[in-house]
Amino acid sequence: MILPSKHIPQEKALLSVGAELLKHLDRPKTVSAVWEDVKLSGSLSFDWFVLALDLLFTIGIIEIEKGLLVRIENDL
Repeated sequence: MILPSKHIPQEKALLSVGAELLKHLDRPKTVSAVWEDVKLSGSLSFDWFVLALDLLFTIGIIEIEKGLLVRIENDL
C-alpha cells in the first residue's frame, strides 16, 4: 500500500501519491485547495488522497499551521 507491489501499481502507491501532493504544496494551502488541484490532474480517489496526506504528516513532511497544509523544509 505504501510501496508499489505486484497488486499495487507504482502510480497508486501512497509514496507516489504523496509525491504528487507535494508538487501542489508550493505554498501553504487548505486541504480543499490541494484536493481540487489533484482532482483535476488525475483519477485519484478521495480515500487515497487522505491516506497519502496521513502518510506525509506521519513522516514529518507536512504540518497544519493555522488551518493550512505547510510543507516542511529539511536541512538535509
